[in-house]
Amino acid sequence: MKTVERMLWKLAIIQFIFLFIAQLVVSHSSIAPYIVKVIHYEGVMKNSATKTVETFDQR
Repeated sequence: MKTVERMLWKLAIIQFIFLFIAQLVVSHSSIAPYIVKVIHYEGVMKNSATKTVETFDQR
């Protein structure tokens, strides 16, 4: 049982290290736009304004 616990602790520590490294890479300002695809999906990188269509209160 102790070997399983030891292995689980090692896996948890390794996962925490990789999580910390991934957060550092994503939060770095010059690398983030190339890695994080959500920015492109949400349209944050676009400089043009989109035309909004009002659907409520049209009578």
